Amino acid sequence: MSRARLETELAELHSAGFGWALGCCNGNRGEAEEVMQVAYLKVLDGRARFDGGSLFKTWLFAVIRRTAAERRRRRWLRAFAMERWLGGRAERDPARDPEQLACASESARRLRASLRILPARQRELLHLVFYQDLSVEEAAKVVGISVGTARTHYHRGKTRLRELMGER
Repeated sequence: MSRARLETELAELHSAGFGWALGCCNGNRGEAEEVMQVAYLKVLDGRARFDGGSLFKTWLFAVIRRTAAERRRRRWLRAFAMERWLGGRAERDPARDPEQLACASESARRLRASLRILPARQRELLHLVFYQDLSVEEAAKVVGISVGTARTHYHRGKTRLRELMGER
């Protein structure tokens, strides 16, 4: 795929990709922006190559997911090393982002709380299917699991979310 075509595809999928990055970064906007930037660099530098084996959107979402996981691992390792270096003293939590505070409506809060309870795999699949309009098959490719496993996680996630939302 030519660089111009890559840039066009990336521009068309930016909003959806950023929504997925937010999901992969637990709603942390700054982290999602960093993930998107690194993912775009991987794509444009050729470190991540589209082979045509799936839809471009599916492939891009997989690149974003892996990039977010890499950043999470690095952040965890830095925090672990810092904790050892400081002798176990805990760091203070950063101040909450004003945008996060503004999005604190009751129903949104209930939904976010319910989603946080779900296992990560179920949460990822629900996000991809409901918010990114991917099929369960496409979401399975993004997450890197079989279609049967994805269907099981998707069904269990929907059922559990329905239960959790009904309880509250």
